[in-house]
Amino acid sequence: MAPAVVASMPAMKPPSIGQRAKTTNIYAQPFALTDHYKAARSTSNESSAGRKDDFVPELNLGLACPECKADPANLVEVFDSGDMVCADCGMVVGDKIIDTRSEWRTFANEEGDDPSRVGSSNNPLMDGLTEQLDTRISYKDGGSGAARDLQRAMNRGVVPSNRVILDAFDDIQRKCDQVHLPRVVSDTAKHMFKQVEQDQILRGKQRDAIIAAAIYCACKTNKVPRTFREICQLTNVSQKLIGKCFKEMQSAYGLNLHRAPDAGGANGIDADSAVSPTNAVDLVGRFCNHLGLDMSVTKCTEDVAGLLRDKGILAGRSPITVAATCIYLITRMLGQDVSAKKISAAAGVSDVTIKGSSRTLSSLRNDWLTPAILAKYPKFDINRLP
Repeated sequence: MAPAVVASMPAMKPPSIGQRAKTTNIYAQPFALTDHYKAARSTSNESSAGRKDDFVPELNLGLACPECKADPANLVEVFDSGDMVCADCGMVVGDKIIDTRSEWRTFANEEGDDPSRVGSSNNPLMDGLTEQLDTRISYKDGGSGAARDLQRAMNRGVVPSNRVILDAFDDIQRKCDQVHLPRVVSDTAKHMFKQVEQDQILRGKQRDAIIAAAIYCACKTNKVPRTFREICQLTNVSQKLIGKCFKEMQSAYGLNLHRAPDAGGANGIDADSAVSPTNAVDLVGRFCNHLGLDMSVTKCTEDVAGLLRDKGILAGRSPITVAATCIYLITRMLGQDVSAKKISAAAGVSDVTIKGSSRTLSSLRNDWLTPAILAKYPKFDINRLP
């Protein structure tokens, strides 16, 4: 048999660095296990008896032509005939191969593209959880019960772990919609929950606690500030249990370590700033938005809150209290009297606490009302301080 002649395709130019950055999949393992956690986990697994080794592929096996036995084998896929041919001796070593090239034909009635053959968009979150083709069984069988039996048989074929993840996805989406979180936060929380289940990080913990911890990490990762108290209110789980799940995720995925975007983990997440404790600067913008204040007032309040954080003033108070107190004082000095009761309703802290903290800041006015702040904001009226 004559050797098959196969036309070689021209080599494609590799994408540039900028193109690769634009096409990076945001779900491509953004939460990877740290080496320290892997080492500690492998040590604990080795101590347990009767544990089987994980499955690994056999890399010593390879394809070879049974006729010429060339090493390495020069096998070529001929898509026109659907055969795999040895380019050295011409022997057909395989048939009925699938053509994975692009399809340039159109099946539309008129000229132009055929969008009906494009297919549905790929969802990375559902990769490996659901099949592309779904089967639905109608219950209109005349009451014979055959449809019910078929439905039960199909449900038994679903992997239980996948069903747990899919139910958790619905719960995460419902909780994120309840507190008006954006879509990117819910997608990140879903992916983190899926990663935790696949890595078996939090075995035995309540699902609601894992969901709350995943939502909190997703909020910090995507720079959507939410306090730990707000996330805990979504579930009926204690803050202590949610805190344990959160700390375990930090230890497993290195979220409490500083990683630069180039030398860090996958997807270049700056984990130190992503999961750091919520400070008053992060909350000022949202509280001012709820109160309907101008952007100039918001910017001024953020600067003062950042100065208080750097100097350690009101270090023992919660970030919510510090943010509400800064809004109360700044609005008074700018002549926009916003009542402490109104700020209390927007921030979720009592007006008594706001007034008590404002008196403390008023007594320490020389520490945070620096000449640089007064020169930057000349409209401040210090005499309006309580």
